[in-house]
Amino acid sequence: MNAAYTPPKVWTWDAENGGQFASINRPIAGATHDKELPVGKHPFQLYSLATPNGQKVGVMFEELLAAGHDAEYDAWLIKIGDGDQFGSGFVDVNPNSKIPALMDRSGDKPVRVFESGAILLHLAEKFGAFLGKPEDRAEMLSWLFWQMGSAPYLGGGFGHFYAYAPEKFEYPINRFAMETKRQLDVLDRNLADRRFMTGDEYTIADIAIWCWYGNLALGRQYSAGDFLDVESYKNVQRWAQEIDARPAVKRGRMVNKATGPLEEQLHERHDASDFELRTQDKLEA
Repeated sequence: MNAAYTPPKVWTWDAENGGQFASINRPIAGATHDKELPVGKHPFQLYSLATPNGQKVGVMFEELLAAGHDAEYDAWLIKIGDGDQFGSGFVDVNPNSKIPALMDRSGDKPVRVFESGAILLHLAEKFGAFLGKPEDRAEMLSWLFWQMGSAPYLGGGFGHFYAYAPEKFEYPINRFAMETKRQLDVLDRNLADRRFMTGDEYTIADIAIWCWYGNLALGRQYSAGDFLDVESYKNVQRWAQEIDARPAVKRGRMVNKATGPLEEQLHERHDASDFELRTQDKLEA
């Protein structure tokens, strides 16, 4: 049993006490260094890393392209472990210094969009795609915002204490495991009589939720599949596997991916041919 912690009267930052991600967490905002962002030839410039939040936008772009929309984009790797998100150029696009961030240069004036849910909605509205049926719009938005509000309990809560914290503590692991399983049960019940989150149409709500909870159900998050008994959520499993099989999702997961098998890593994406020619196994051969 670890000794009880008594909070001080005034909190101070201990930079060495943050676990695996101590180097990227700090109690202040703003840029730490000057660094311009690259700009490619396409109307959309994505600056990201293939975390669950980052995967959402890569999947969205690939789904748009697969559906025949003129949504060509450049995707640039942001190495958060190296502090790229604190460069002046990135902070100009996202003052919150989190990936993903998007510059939409398709109009007369460049538009910045940050927060993954906002980017999904921006692109869906721009192209009139993956919004679902008009009568289901409120339901779709409700599930989209459910994901944005719920995932911090999964990632910053369960994932941090179960996988990344410098020490294992029973209380926070139990607390956030309970909440994660409750959320999986919410999804499982909703999907009991629905093919997708809002019915029979695949929407941005599915994309957003799948990148977190689909990957979790498929055993890709935190090596926690057995611990959370994800196989018991049968409806989530069926939904997760169907979305995982979509070719655009397979491509989108690779965009800005810098971990895992080299053949699945596409650090930068500037053309559809990059998936065949510029994955890390090809570049390092």
